[in-house]
Amino acid sequence: MKELTPFEKSVIRDKGTELPFSGKYLYNKAQGRYLCRQCGAPLYRSEDKFPSSCGWPSFDDEIPSAVKRSLDADGVRTEITCATCGGHLGHVFEGEGHTDKNVRHCVNSVSMVFVPAEGETANQADHETAIFAGGCFWGVEYLMQRQPGVISVQSGYMGGHIRQPRYEQVKSGDTGHAEVVKVDFDPSVVSYETLARLFFEIHDPTQTDGQGPDIGHQYRSAIFYTSEQQRDTAKKLVGELRMKGYEVVTSIERARTFWPAEDYHQNYYARKGTQPYCHVYTKRF
Repeated sequence: MKELTPFEKSVIRDKGTELPFSGKYLYNKAQGRYLCRQCGAPLYRSEDKFPSSCGWPSFDDEIPSAVKRSLDADGVRTEITCATCGGHLGHVFEGEGHTDKNVRHCVNSVSMVFVPAEGETANQADHETAIFAGGCFWGVEYLMQRQPGVISVQSGYMGGHIRQPRYEQVKSGDTGHAEVVKVDFDPSVVSYETLARLFFEIHDPTQTDGQGPDIGHQYRSAIFYTSEQQRDTAKKLVGELRMKGYEVVTSIERARTFWPAEDYHQNYYARKGTQPYCHVYTKRF
């Protein structure tokens, strides 16, 4: 078996989880096969990979007899492991409706090795993801979309305790979710720090559980980091603002599953042809 790094061991042998939106194969669209990192056994085909917005590579089928399913230690989820060596891959979910097969294998990138088909090159490193919560997601989405280097912005929900939350549930304040935007960006054009600084300047990071007229825990100010570097950058910026006298209440939390908001929430102001009413740019740095 392959010698593993400490981080690879923590996921593959100790059943850990890499940060969502941090895996090297999340955005990989090249044709090829995904093998077990520990033993090299074939696990998945590229044609079965699909975008699910959950933060980890997703597949709706496996190579026959390649993946073993068993009840997770939490007694609720179904764990998936390599059928050859028992290495932890992630979890499998059914009934979500992402594809016609109605199955999602949620797999850690670090548990796999991608082997491109002949003439193909893996294209996994062309962008990164940032996740911000700053009140109503309509305004944050609108202003983030205008930043050079941003590839796409999607409104959604993160940080709560139920799966597949819908707007009316989140709006009640009972699910624990925040309205967030998922920002995919090209790090060769714009840095994470630039986006985080913009985030702090397009909402009021000193207002607790609300933004302007939108009041409630679902409208809280939060940064959900997808890497330790993002966490450190966010903490540094909060420190700078506090040194300037701002009583920042923004929480800095590890990213969790991103649940896309309903279609009518996406590109809201662009479709309506109007401007945000509770998000304006205010220079703070």
